[in-house]
Parts: sequence; structure tokens; C-alpha cells
Amino acid sequence: MKRKVLITQALFPESYESIQNRYDCIIPKENSFSKSEIIDIITDCDAILSMFNFKIDKEIIDAGNRLRIISNFGVGFNNIDIEYASKKAIVVTNTPDVVIEPTAELAFGLMLDLVRQISYADRQIRKQSVKWGVLENLSNGLNAKVLGIVGFGNIGQAIARRAVASGMKIVYNSRHRVPSYIEQKYDAKWLDLDSLLSVSDVVSVNTPYTSETHHLINLERLKVMKSNAYLINTSRGAVVDEKALIYALQNGIIAGAALDVYEQEPTIPSELIELDNVVLSPHAGTATHEVRNLMASAACQNIINFFEGGSISKVN
Repeated sequence: MKRKVLITQALFPESYESIQNRYDCIIPKENSFSKSEIIDIITDCDAILSMFNFKIDKEIIDAGNRLRIISNFGVGFNNIDIEYASKKAIVVTNTPDVVIEPTAELAFGLMLDLVRQISYADRQIRKQSVKWGVLENLSNGLNAKVLGIVGFGNIGQAIARRAVASGMKIVYNSRHRVPSYIEQKYDAKWLDLDSLLSVSDVVSVNTPYTSETHHLINLERLKVMKSNAYLINTSRGAVVDEKALIYALQNGIIAGAALDVYEQEPTIPSELIELDNVVLSPHAGTATHEVRNLMASAACQNIINFFEGGSISKVN
């Protein structure tokens, strides 16, 4: 009897070819299954391939009587009750490698947009309220500015590579210092978090979301930043205290922010939408045609390798 795999969301037809050739796959005909549908279907499934925006909680895990692996589509896995899955001897995997470059691209694009006020100028032109002149539409540049990277893993380093090419200076903070050869590669200097915030012209948040990083960037830390500094967040929404950020933006504590993630997605506070010193993106760090297929392929391969032998990207 073939193993049975439940896939929570339909993507492009080619996304799941590798796993459909091996196993009995249950895929929604349109968009995604609801939680109640999954609870009904998962009872005799050996694996589930879940999207990063779908919550796999105790109720779903308990319903999976034969469940042995949860393969998450995405680098993050805070949508899964990891501790409970471990207690049930269920392996959880993710797809970290393929998300590095697209996430770094978006983070750097948001940074450039925010600091050079590209979206703001676009809005002014469309409203026919733009002013023309030598001293109008002034923004800031990135060259020779200090970029502080909070979380200097693969994505943080990919952002650093782009920033160095633009003439920026790199400081970083992470739980552990990276090897000296990596620091030398980017001429990067490790700083404690408050020191990083105090010297950076732009701060890019790229740390994983954990209980320790919840509201890591709070009002107290925002006040440590320069008043003309900018914050970029492409990690997870709750790493930044959203209410504190809104207060800081409204009161000139920092100059602006660019966000791809939010605390209560897909809800975005109206205050953020109304502020002109904010650039917003709909959690689109990995949203390219190529990468969506690559992520699906990697998530499928984790399941195949788990059952047939091979390397998996295990997170628990």
C-alpha cells in the first residue's frame, strides 16, 4: 500500500510532481483545505506538507493517527506546535536554503525603497501633489551608511553581501559570533544589540522568531536608535512590538520602517497604512514563481528522503 501524503495547499501543477509519482497525495482542487477538512482527512495519512501560514496544532497532530512527518513549506516553523510533535515522535522539517536569496532581495529592495523614498514619491506623483525643484524630494542614500543586521545567519549574510556592494558598512548581532573568516568577508563587526541599534543608520531584522525574540525590538530599544535611522523587518512580525513601532514612527523616534511581516497577519494596523514614512509588503519575501516551485520541491524531497533514506532539514 502506498504511503499517503496530505498537502494543505494547491500550488502550480508541477510543484508536487516528484512526490505524486511515489505516494498517494491528497491535494485540494482549489486553494487550500480548511482545518476541519484536514482533521477529517489526516487520520490515515503518513505525512503532511503544510504551508508556513497554516497552523498545525495539537488537534491536527492528534488526529494524525499514522502521522510520522510534518514537512513545512517555508524556513519558519512557528506555525507548528514543535514541542507536541516531538512528544508524539513526529519529525518536523523546513525548507531553509531556497528562501535565502529571495528574502535578501526583498529586504534590500525595501531598504532602498524606504531610504530613497521611492514609494512615497510614486504616491505623490499619482496624487499630482509632487513638487519639482532642486531642493524638493530629498531623500537619503545608502553609500557609506552603517547597516546593523540583527540575526547574521544565511539571510543576514546575503543582505550584507548586497549592502557591501552598495558601499555600506556592516555591524551585526547574533546569539553567537560567526567565524572570523565570515566577518572578514563582509568587514563585519559584532556588537551587542543596544550598541548596534545606537550606531546603525539602517537596522535589518533577520532573526528567527522564538520566545526569546518575541518583541525583541520594543519601545525601549527603538529609543536607542538614531532619530534619522530606519528599521527593516523581513523576519517575523512579532519580533517587533508593532504598537511600540507605530508610536516611534508617529513621534519621530525613528525616521521610518519597511515591513514584510506583521504581528496579526493578514491584518495590518491602519496607523501603519496611513503613515508616509512606512513601506509595506504582504509577506512576499519568497513570493516568486521560481522560489515557490523550489520550496515545494524541497518540502516534497524532505518527505521522500525521510521515508526512503537521505538528508532532511530537521528542526526538532
